[in-house]
Amino acid sequence: MKYIYILLVSILFFTACEDLDQSPPNIASADSLTDFDGVLNAAYFYQLGTVTPLAVMGDFRADNAFMMESPYDEFDQFDKDLVQMNEQFFSPFYTACYKAILSCNIVIENSENDDEVAEAQFLRALSYFKLVRVFGDVTINLSSAPSATDQAILARSPESEVYSTVIIPDLEAAIAILDNSGLSTGKASKIAAQSLLGKVYVERGNFMLAEMILADVINSADEAGVVLQDDFANIFGTINDLNSEIIFATQVSSSINDEYGFSEFWSWSGGLDTKSLEPLEQDLINAFDDSPGDLRRDVTIDEALLSSPKFPQEGGPDHDWIEIRLADVILLYAEALNENGKTSEAATQLNKVRSRAGLDDTAATSEDEMRSAILDERRLELAFEGHRWFDLVRTGTVDEEMGQVIDPNYYIFPIPNSEILSSFMVIEQNPGYEQ
Repeated sequence: MKYIYILLVSILFFTACEDLDQSPPNIASADSLTDFDGVLNAAYFYQLGTVTPLAVMGDFRADNAFMMESPYDEFDQFDKDLVQMNEQFFSPFYTACYKAILSCNIVIENSENDDEVAEAQFLRALSYFKLVRVFGDVTINLSSAPSATDQAILARSPESEVYSTVIIPDLEAAIAILDNSGLSTGKASKIAAQSLLGKVYVERGNFMLAEMILADVINSADEAGVVLQDDFANIFGTINDLNSEIIFATQVSSSINDEYGFSEFWSWSGGLDTKSLEPLEQDLINAFDDSPGDLRRDVTIDEALLSSPKFPQEGGPDHDWIEIRLADVILLYAEALNENGKTSEAATQLNKVRSRAGLDDTAATSEDEMRSAILDERRLELAFEGHRWFDLVRTGTVDEEMGQVIDPNYYIFPIPNSEILSSFMVIEQNPGYEQ
């Protein structure tokens, strides 16, 4: 079974990037381990394989960027033919997530170091969060040694169950143990787990709990050394990796190959891949036109080259992928406040981000106006960071923002055919993508 193969790879292949220890001891089996640094590093490493697929799904599926070369233009066409991208985009992503999860399971089941277990719980929650947003219902595996004969364990669990039995409990457990010492080295931290939990609650539409947990993040950010950069440009580029605004990033190194090493996220947004040499959508240009004086414009879009310089070509293969940063959290907090009827307080949060961008305070006063203003601000602030499509789906604004009626089946993505076949059809394809 493929899961057993992945388990063996997770046990035998230990590596990580940049600041993380890359020299774990040789081992024979998970139950004989006494040092789990290497296994934990593997869980960090496998996040690399999710980066480029998420960048493409988040922005190229939405109205920020588009594909020019067939069959990759299927990202802009909402039908079953997107399965042609299975092995290119979805299979490496899927495999990387489950490799990370299996590595986490080994640590959670066997390590006696509470901090290691908490880091693994954060990474497992992050991996499952990525999976459910991309595929909806997914297989839950919480074992370090899943059965090779029980095919039933491969069956997909409802998205709601993945949240309630894995993602939320893992994050709550991680929050209870972690401190913020990992921020400086790119490891999991308490504030990262809190931020992800707040994001999860927003995703689930539980704005009361989202407000509570995100308020904790905002109120503790200064003490943790997490602050907005004064200059938006200073968030990006290799010299700014792990800057003060970054709450959690997947660290990237040109010296380490990953599931998607042949084509990286920074080259896609920069128009350096033949699949889309001029990826910038006119709609995003128009959005910046509607925001005159926005200091983020030149950092985010290049109208002459019809691309994004947000992650500069110089040093490109070493750009970290930003998973969570403070501006993202502030805007989520504003959204939660607004949905809880606290529109004036939401404006205060929204204006923190607008002020940094050189813009006047928002003119939005009603709940509906504020809802639209926050979504617009997220687009300009987070363009080419893999958020846009997932924001549209979450807020129910796909048709409105995309300018067409899109079958909700295509809000999520096709399960890799290789996974369906290797499960002996226990794993079923998402509706709309059946061949």
